Amino acid sequence: MVEVVEYTDPLCPWAWGSEPVFRKLRAALAGRVRWRRAYAILFDHDDDPPPDPAAETAWYSRYVEEISAHTDAPHAVRLSRVAATSWPSSLVAKAAELQGADVAERMLRRLRETVFVLGEPADTTALALSAVRSVPGLDPERLTADAASADVLERVRADRAEARRPVPEVLSVRGRSPHPGAAKQTVDGGCRYALPTLLVRAPAGYRVVPGRRPFEEYAAAVEALCPGLLKVSGPLSPTEALERYRSLTEPERRLLTKGAWPPPHAVRVNTGNGPLWLHPQEAAVHPATTPPAPAGL
Repeated sequence: MVEVVEYTDPLCPWAWGSEPVFRKLRAALAGRVRWRRAYAILFDHDDDPPPDPAAETAWYSRYVEEISAHTDAPHAVRLSRVAATSWPSSLVAKAAELQGADVAERMLRRLRETVFVLGEPADTTALALSAVRSVPGLDPERLTADAASADVLERVRADRAEARRPVPEVLSVRGRSPHPGAAKQTVDGGCRYALPTLLVRAPAGYRVVPGRRPFEEYAAAVEALCPGLLKVSGPLSPTEALERYRSLTEPERRLLTKGAWPPPHAVRVNTGNGPLWLHPQEAAVHPATTPPAPAGL
């Protein structure tokens, strides 16, 4: 058994910017590894509230824009606020895993898009549930119950604790990347993985790849442990990619597709620094292209 652990958070800008490479890596490992997400809780309950929320939001908006300049990932035209907490979106994302990988994948994508496309972070249970209510294949009543369950709460607590036990290799990391991924200090004097970080575990040992890295570094980590495991296929046609992923940023379509872009049926959503492309069926139910719904499901 080979396991890939992705330490992440639905509201993390560096994790959002790493999605093109992670999508390519997941496709190259599909069916040959267990890919597990551990939600590290970027915005925690014990974080101090900002003394000036408007100033904090302005600063964080600039911070996200600076990250977008490195990753080319979309950022919202206007960010309404800094997320108060990552717990609701993490609980909903973890609960979605009980409904299958496809549903969980699409729901996590929606949760990321709340902050980086819509500018309205899913930092309450009502907002998180509302953002994903129209994901195809979702059982909304089950999701509501699971997200509030003791079992899912314990799973996210375990994720958070795991993220705060980083392997020694990430305690001091150097690199040319603007986000090399050295472990972050926590308010209690400990440390946690920088987000995102991938940990590849196999019978031969483990390899850790922290921060934002090119595809080749992730591939090398897998190859070092399991030669021949990675199966990189050619790029998808624009139509195939849109059918598979339903939502594509410009960096994703450049990395994952080959051919004339956009496909005739693609729906464009403008962001603060370029388009997000949606499959028409996704656009028909996506919060960015449909009127806002009442809170809850």
